[in-house]
Amino acid sequence: MPAKSAGLVSKAFAVFAKDIRLELRTKYAFNTILMFGVTTLAIVSFSLGQSGLPNKLLAALFWIIIFFSAMAALAQVFIREEETGTALALKLTADPNAVYLGKLFFNLTLLSLLTGIITPLFFIFTDAPTGDLWLFILVLVLGVIGLCGATTLVAAIISKAAVKGTLFAVLSFPILILPLIMLVAATDKALSGAAFSVIAAPIQGLIAYAVVMITASLMLFRFVWRE
Repeated sequence: MPAKSAGLVSKAFAVFAKDIRLELRTKYAFNTILMFGVTTLAIVSFSLGQSGLPNKLLAALFWIIIFFSAMAALAQVFIREEETGTALALKLTADPNAVYLGKLFFNLTLLSLLTGIITPLFFIFTDAPTGDLWLFILVLVLGVIGLCGATTLVAAIISKAAVKGTLFAVLSFPILILPLIMLVAATDKALSGAAFSVIAAPIQGLIAYAVVMITASLMLFRFVWRE
């Protein structure tokens, strides 16, 4: 690995480790995202019951829960820097690309933990069919990466706004409509046990979306962060 790339990775890991240590002390973001996700899942499951809902509806409900849970806490990764007054120190000492990657890894970890807890509960509460479990996991991984890749940059944009939480959801939703549609379609097919050839198109779309969003965010983050 070239020295420049190795240096970027080590700096990004330092930012990630700082956020992890802070989160382990406060547990604010994780508790927020977990409580929101579990509460929403419980309300949905008790309201609809286990009455053999169509797979497409189950897939839509699953990603609605994940989306709104993500909106509840993923913005904290930058808002916390502004509220504690550490954003300026980070701007002076850290490379913008390292900051973005570190924050992205933190959000990926946070949302992965949430999905790891919510997913089995979702299958238990809704009695959803497992279908092709490996395809479902693949779709889940791509969905988490896509959501975090898009929302991490948005979190940096709204961190200085007065109404941060509301603005985060408002700005995130338009750029997440397309991947959410593909995620619902792919999850529907995975729950139904469809062949990979049937689900290949939305999976390719999700991969392309994640690559484009992370690449574009890396290119634009420097200007957002230095503003």
